[in-house]
Amino acid sequence: MIAVLLLAAAATAAPPMAVIDERDTVREEAPPHGEIGMSTAYRISDAAPAPRTMEFRRRVLHVGAAIGEHPIAHDEVYYVLSGEGEVVSDGKRAALKPGMTAYLYDGAVVGIWQKGKAPLSLIIAYPNPPKAK
Repeated sequence: MIAVLLLAAAATAAPPMAVIDERDTVREEAPPHGEIGMSTAYRISDAAPAPRTMEFRRRVLHVGAAIGEHPIAHDEVYYVLSGEGEVVSDGKRAALKPGMTAYLYDGAVVGIWQKGKAPLSLIIAYPNPPKAK
């Protein structure tokens, strides 16, 4: 009985943790959904081995840049580290400053713009879609 429990536990064990330095994931690119301006992308979760069920990224929108409006098929979180921005969800706009979070819902049309003189640095997190079987 103990051997069966140990085998079952081993079969459902989580993968080992992944520790990722964002400096290993950085690249300069136009932001998604409209390529408005330029940004520095830290595709942190891309460095995590499969399987993974979420995305975790940092993006710095350079002055004048934006992630254009686009529909989302999952909940999504934007957390502001520095700079100022404006987020939109289904036409409703809100100003964002450091320490503020926009929680955006499945089915909304969303986007975010850099505002002010400094770049907008934010964390973006959302679930990966399930893999087709």
